[in-house]
Amino acid sequence: MKLQIRAFFFNAKTDYLPYYKNFTVRLDDDATAKELLAAIREQNENFAFPEENLIFRINGLVVTAEEKMLNIMEALGTELQVDPVNSYRSNHGLCFNDKDFMESYALLEPYCNAEDLAYYKSLYPLHYASETSNFKRDYIGDAVLLLAHRLIENGSEHKREILKAISEADSGLFDCEYENNLFDAEDHMETINALKTMARNEVMPSIFETLLAKLTGKGKEEEKAAPQKRVPQTIGSIEGKKTAYYSGMDVINSTMIEDIQKAGAKAVRFDRETKGSGATLLEDNRRLALTKAGTNLLDAYDHGAEVLIVENEADYDLFGKNRKEIEAVMGREIGLEFILASDFLSSSQVAAA
Repeated sequence: MKLQIRAFFFNAKTDYLPYYKNFTVRLDDDATAKELLAAIREQNENFAFPEENLIFRINGLVVTAEEKMLNIMEALGTELQVDPVNSYRSNHGLCFNDKDFMESYALLEPYCNAEDLAYYKSLYPLHYASETSNFKRDYIGDAVLLLAHRLIENGSEHKREILKAISEADSGLFDCEYENNLFDAEDHMETINALKTMARNEVMPSIFETLLAKLTGKGKEEEKAAPQKRVPQTIGSIEGKKTAYYSGMDVINSTMIEDIQKAGAKAVRFDRETKGSGATLLEDNRRLALTKAGTNLLDAYDHGAEVLIVENEADYDLFGKNRKEIEAVMGREIGLEFILASDFLSSSQVAAA
C-alpha cells in the first residue's frame, strides 16, 4: 500500500501551536495502524505516539493499534490525516493527557465492582470518540453513560444515584446526541435514549422541568400545540447552483448526489454532511443544539454551497425556523437556501431529469 499521510505534530515543551507534516508511506497489505505510525516515525524521529492504550484518529475516526490498514484504506482511501484522539489534550504528538477518562468513572465508582471497571476500561476508544466532546470540553463521555446503563440493567440498587450522577454533571447525559465516531462502527443511540427516558420519568422530573422552563420559557403545565401538517415546499430550479446534501446520518445517499447533478446543479461535498444537527438536543440544551446546527451549516456554506438539501424534516425545521438564532450563536450570516429532500425529489426538475 502506498499512502499519502498528513500527520499531527505538537510538543508542549517547545511548540506554541500544533502543525502538520506530509509523508509518503509504503506498507505491507497486512500492516496495522500502529505500523503506520512506526513508518512515520522512521521518517521523522520527532513523531510521537503512546506505546500502550494506543488510539488515535484517521480522517476523524477513532482507530485502535491493531486495526488493519487495508480496511482503513478501503474505507477512507489513500490520502489520510492522522490526529490525536483529543488534540487539545495532546502534550506530545499523539500522546495526550487522559486523566479525564478515570475522572468520569469516578462519578459511578461507588456503585461499581471489578467487572464493571474492566467493562469501562474496554470503552476507552468510545470515550474519546464522543461527538459532544467537540463542543463541550467538560463532557463526561459516552462511555460512562454505557456503564450507567449496564449497572441499571444488572439490577443495581443505586439506580437513582446513578442517574443523578450522569444527569447533574456539568456536561452529562442531556448533552449527548450519540454519534458513531469509531472506525469500527458502534450504535448506542437506543441505550442513550433509554437512559434519558429513565432520568426524565423516574429520577429528575422536577429538576428537568425547571431547566426546561428556564431554557424555553415554558412551564410544566403548558400544553404543547398540536403539530401542524407540513405543506409541501414549492421550490425553484437549482440549475447552475452549488448544491450540497445533508443526510444527518452516518451514511450519505449517493443517489441524491446524482439527482442533484441531473438537475443541472454542481454537487458540493462537505465534512459534516453526515453529522448530527442537534435536533434531539433542542429542548435539553438549546444553545448546544444551535451550535451543532450552525457548525454543520457553516461547513456547507464555507465549502461553497448556495443550496442545502436536507434529508430529515426535523433537521430541516431546526435549520429553517431557527436560522436567525443560529446565526447569532455562530456570529455569522449563513446564506443558504434550504430544501427538504422529499420536496426536491418530487419536484418537476427531478421528474424531468
